[in-house]
Amino acid sequence: MQPSSIFPQLFTHYCVSTIQLKSLLSILITGGLIRRRHFVEHFLGCCFHSGSSDLALSTFAASKIRNVSLQNLILRGLGHYGLYEDVLSVYKNCRALRCPSDDFTFPVVIKSCTILGAFRKGEQIHGLVLKSGYGENVVVGTALVDFYAKSGFLGHARSLIDEIPQPDLVSLNALLAGYSLHGLDHEALEVFKRVFVLGLKPNSSTLATVIPVCSRSGRLDFGRSLHGYAVKSGSFTTDVLVPALISMYAGGGHSLHLFAARMLFNDCYPRKNVAVWNSMISAYAQSQMLSEAIEVFQEMLHADLEPDVITFVSIIPSCDHVNDLSSFGESLHGFVIKHGSELKIPVTTALVSMYAKLGDLSKAELLFSSMPYKSLLSWNVMVSGFVLCGQWCKSRAAFREMQLAGFIPDAASIVSVLSACDELMEAKSAHGFCIRKGIDLSINVSNALLGFYSECDHMAYCFNLFQRIEEARDVISWNTMISAKVHRGEVEEAICLLRQMQKEGMTKDMATLISIVPICGNLYDGKAIHCYAIKSGADSDVSLVNALITMYCKCEEGEEMESGRWLFEAMTRKSMVSWNSLISGYINHNRINEVWILLDRMIAENQWPNSVTLLNLLPLCCSLWQIKSIHAYAVRRGVLPSQEIPLLPSLISAYSRFEHIESCISLFNSRRYTNVSSWNAIISAHIQTQNPEKAVEFFHHGFIEMGLQPDHVTLLSLISAASQLNSSKNLIDSITAYVLIKKGFGRDTSINNALIDSYAKTGNISTARMLFDSFQQKNAGSWNVMINGYGLHGDGESAVELFLEMKSSGLKPDHATFSTTLSACSHAGLVRQGLMVFESMAETCLQPRIEQYGCMVDLLGRTGHLMEAYEIVEKVCDHPRKIDLLESLLGACRVYGDVEVAERVHHTMMMMSSGRERASSGSYVALSNLYAGVGRWEDAGGARSNLDIQKLKKPAGFSVL
Repeated sequence: MQPSSIFPQLFTHYCVSTIQLKSLLSILITGGLIRRRHFVEHFLGCCFHSGSSDLALSTFAASKIRNVSLQNLILRGLGHYGLYEDVLSVYKNCRALRCPSDDFTFPVVIKSCTILGAFRKGEQIHGLVLKSGYGENVVVGTALVDFYAKSGFLGHARSLIDEIPQPDLVSLNALLAGYSLHGLDHEALEVFKRVFVLGLKPNSSTLATVIPVCSRSGRLDFGRSLHGYAVKSGSFTTDVLVPALISMYAGGGHSLHLFAARMLFNDCYPRKNVAVWNSMISAYAQSQMLSEAIEVFQEMLHADLEPDVITFVSIIPSCDHVNDLSSFGESLHGFVIKHGSELKIPVTTALVSMYAKLGDLSKAELLFSSMPYKSLLSWNVMVSGFVLCGQWCKSRAAFREMQLAGFIPDAASIVSVLSACDELMEAKSAHGFCIRKGIDLSINVSNALLGFYSECDHMAYCFNLFQRIEEARDVISWNTMISAKVHRGEVEEAICLLRQMQKEGMTKDMATLISIVPICGNLYDGKAIHCYAIKSGADSDVSLVNALITMYCKCEEGEEMESGRWLFEAMTRKSMVSWNSLISGYINHNRINEVWILLDRMIAENQWPNSVTLLNLLPLCCSLWQIKSIHAYAVRRGVLPSQEIPLLPSLISAYSRFEHIESCISLFNSRRYTNVSSWNAIISAHIQTQNPEKAVEFFHHGFIEMGLQPDHVTLLSLISAASQLNSSKNLIDSITAYVLIKKGFGRDTSINNALIDSYAKTGNISTARMLFDSFQQKNAGSWNVMINGYGLHGDGESAVELFLEMKSSGLKPDHATFSTTLSACSHAGLVRQGLMVFESMAETCLQPRIEQYGCMVDLLGRTGHLMEAYEIVEKVCDHPRKIDLLESLLGACRVYGDVEVAERVHHTMMMMSSGRERASSGSYVALSNLYAGVGRWEDAGGARSNLDIQKLKKPAGFSVL
């Protein structure tokens, strides 16, 4: 028998192991058969059949035979075992030996370029295809379409489809998969329509590719239609389609959709494959139903199915959201090791992410360092893990090490490291890196940069970046800019951005609505947003409803407060913010009784007040025992840990209102305070209880000895303490140097005003004026403080001069300005100047208030212009304090003995008294005394008699001695 007929039988029946194949290879080499194509082909087939791809490679290299059939055989075998790098290497060697290529060669090589991401190599192969004349071959063209589509060059892929004379379903599926992979849902659906236009029948691959498009675009109805088509066409039982349908239903965003996915999972297959199990596990994990995801995983193991990499990558994230599942995560880690998957990069990366999210950075770092090979995703997980645990320095260090290891950061890397930046220069460096590497075109990176710049209050950078990404910006970009403007109080700019957003056709999402509700300039705008929320189906979102409740409760109209309460009552699920919003509304409308009723109801419904609730309640306390009750509740419920910073100072301030300084000190000393707000509270408590020496002592201990950095409130309290001290000139000079020179608060207008006021109150009006003139930034409060200082010193003329200077500077006086100026005129007896100031209120379109009327009555009454004073009082509309003005004027009439004006005042008071005993009896007594003072004893007795007739009693007098 000839060797040519013996060896193929040996290959087929006897060579089943690598050892046997190596023995046979020795025979082939020694017998010289290694150079005969027929033998080598059979031998290579046996090598790939037994999984000995290394032996196949060495045999091919030793044979020196380079023809198309043998080349295609080795390439096909290597591709079957996923050895794509070897495919490209073998093909390169064959090309060097001038071995030709055909329509069986190119698809394998192109597929290898696709999977390896070797885009430049793929482009070279495309050139060879065109040069070899295989450009119109459908199989080769389909491989190229798949290559360009998966590489992101979808325009090239579409052009190739158009060049194919008769594109088949496989070609269109490749283009469809590319569009779906890169999120171009509209284009994907257009290709799907073209399948029907060309008269082709979609197969399971087509449906499995287009169903995720339905999920992302929210077209669940179309997805259900495809499900029906799959059942009708017999494609429903394929392994590829069912997982896609499960994922579609699970991503529907409703519990019924997830139930449909579970029903499909339960009923569709009598025996499910791993892909189906993986899809159900992933569906539960993405829906945050972690226990259910773990339960399905355990069922899978009980069904004797071996999990794969996708199984582990799907189930491991279920362990990193809840700390109670940390023990399960460790058990799962042990199972991964037992399964032999601990060295697979995606699985190890998922485990690193799990430990980082659970806060166990030591295990995450240990696992990461033990990885023999790391991917870019692994580095990104470690960088973000450090950020998640607040290890900013380590995150930036890992980012640098990643680059030293040869990895080029992508958009996810930049987004993570931006979160670790705590200085503007670091963020700008990251921004520059993005521009240099071309990553700045990623919308995620741009949004992260926008967020960082807005938090740092660098709106110029924000605006420039926002303009640069004009074509790519999404709803997150708009929301970031709108929120930044709202946070800065720039309401008009925020509204302009919102209008521009609508003009460009960008749909508002939940975050947009929540951002713009607080800036509604009027109730009409707020109701318009509420209507839009109802129309878009967003009115069930708890956060948005809370924002609407707050908006309605802030309205001055009482009926709108009822709208807020109605929204609250209509909520099926109330958060603590909901209760706090309504409580704040009741407080704003002074409906205190309803606050306590709502509090009782909250507790009855097992909604325990948090620190925000208690902060709202503390100012309402009208007795010391109420404050102590809230304090005890906070301790008992654990609402008063050291991190609840706002509640502690509020409790100290509440105790100080009742001058219970012992409780303030006890509460302050109960913990080792290092936060500025607590020190501010104890300093303010001593100021409120008229103990400025202790206030200064606490300031010295906390901010000088301990080195804490004072803030705006600290310095205002310190200046106030200095004003209370009698011999405080040296102290106020020291404070001024400390505030303006050492701490650099010279541009803080409110602190400057406090310093001016303090100097004026301590008698140093010249220094106060010098400070006033030296400050470049002045507001109305600055002028008011200085005018009031002149008034305190009896220098009415300087006060009026400063008032006129304020008007000439272009700054509009306010009500406080007029009150302080008129008061200064009153104390100095400057009638002409006072009338001028009072009459000038009309020029500024300000209606006089009761305070300004009181100043004028006092001024005119002091100087004997009683009729003019009475005429001014007559201009006052019905006001509860009008009678006080009349009483003051009646006293002035007694001083000057003006009976005529006094009788008019008495008559007006009688018309207004309406049974008010104090006003009526007081006016009779004053009028009687006036009559007696001018010798009209009969009229004086008549006034006294009217007291008895009206059944009024004169209040008993008393002596202070």
